[in-house]
Amino acid sequence: MPARGELTAETYQPGSAEDFDRLYRTAYPRVYRTLTAILADPGAAEDCAQDAFVQAFGAWKRWRPDAPAEAWVHRIAVNRAISYRRTARLRGVGEILRRLGRPVHSTDPSDEATRPDLLSALRSIPPKLAAAIVLRHYHGYNNREIAAALGVSERTVGTRLRQAGERLRAVLEPSFPLGAPPAFPSDTRE
Repeated sequence: MPARGELTAETYQPGSAEDFDRLYRTAYPRVYRTLTAILADPGAAEDCAQDAFVQAFGAWKRWRPDAPAEAWVHRIAVNRAISYRRTARLRGVGEILRRLGRPVHSTDPSDEATRPDLLSALRSIPPKLAAAIVLRHYHGYNNREIAAALGVSERTVGTRLRQAGERLRAVLEPSFPLGAPPAFPSDTRE
């Protein structure tokens, strides 16, 4: 299994059911976590992830390996999440259900990305910005990998990361006094 955030150059054969099964087993947990962070609703995240993999399976014979397969599936999944959020707003369903948070003093750094204050902040910014932040700081993708996953240029990724950071800082600043622990696991890396 690849290291966290590492998009592998494994060779997948388009149309191969065995390869798609391997892709599903490898990518599903990351896709699900990304969608959970974006949507803050585990049920909706699971639905969007399943829909994304169904769509990917339908297009698997036509997939061209010019980008990593996991990035391709992430792109489909993020687009599903964006559509889900747009549809939820249009129907007037209201705010997406809040996810129960984990203890603030968790020993697992990945739990930091599931804290209620951070999830609320992620939900408050546009999905395209939230997706870039989650892929960078939760999954450890670099700009090139994020660009492949979202189907945008690396320059656009940089812009989205900057805008997302500014918006999250504005929302979270009152909750995080100076000296507070980092909000994202990757913030502790050099």
